[in-house]
Amino acid sequence: MVIVGYLIGTLAGTVFFLPLQPTTVVAAYLVVLYGLTGLTHADGLADLGDALAVHGDSGRRREVLKDSASGVGGMLLLGLTLIVLTLGALAFAGIDPMTALRVVIAAEVGAKLGMVVVVCYGRSAHEGLGSQLVDRLDSTHVPAALIAAVPAVALAPTGTVHALVGAALAGPLVGVFTLTWAHGRLGGVNGDVIGATNEIGRAVGLHLGVSLWILL
Repeated sequence: MVIVGYLIGTLAGTVFFLPLQPTTVVAAYLVVLYGLTGLTHADGLADLGDALAVHGDSGRRREVLKDSASGVGGMLLLGLTLIVLTLGALAFAGIDPMTALRVVIAAEVGAKLGMVVVVCYGRSAHEGLGSQLVDRLDSTHVPAALIAAVPAVALAPTGTVHALVGAALAGPLVGVFTLTWAHGRLGGVNGDVIGATNEIGRAVGLHLGVSLWILL
C-alpha cells in the first residue's frame, strides 16, 4: 500500500509544476488524482458518511453501508473532505512546486499508512473485499510499512521537515480514529472504512502539511 502512495503522490504532485493559474493547477491535481485512484475510496467515504448520520445499532449502520444510494450524511462528508483537500492544494499552487510535490507525496504515503493501521489492527465487520485484507494481515506487517514510509520525510530540505512529518502522520492518526469508531459503532471494519480512511487521511495530511509549512 505504502509504495503505491509514492507512485500516486509523485504523478499527481507533478501537476504543481505546470505554468497555469493556481485554480487550474488544483483542478488538474484533482483530475489526475482521481484518474489514478478511481472512485472506489470516495464511494466508501460517502457510505461512511451515511453510516455516521444514521441512528440505530451497529447492524443498522452496516445495512446503510451496503446501500448503494447516497444520503445527506454521505454527500456532506464527501463534500467537506474534497473542500479540505482542495484548499490545501490551492495554498501550494503557484508558490513552491517542489515543496508541494514533497507534501503531496508525504500526505499520500500517510494516507496509505492509515489504511495499514485499519487493516492490520482491525477486525472484520462482515465478509467482503475488505475482510480479505483484514483477515490476512495483522500487526506484524506494520513495521515494514513504517520503514517503507521513512523516505517520504527523511530527505526533507531545511524548513520543510515539520510540514512533511505532519502530512505523513495525519493518515495514521485518522486511521486510529476511524478504526476506533468502526469497532465501536459497526462491530468491525470493512472496505468502506478502509477507503474512507484513505480519503480523509490524504485531505487532512495535505491541509496539515501546508498549514505547518506556512505557520512554522
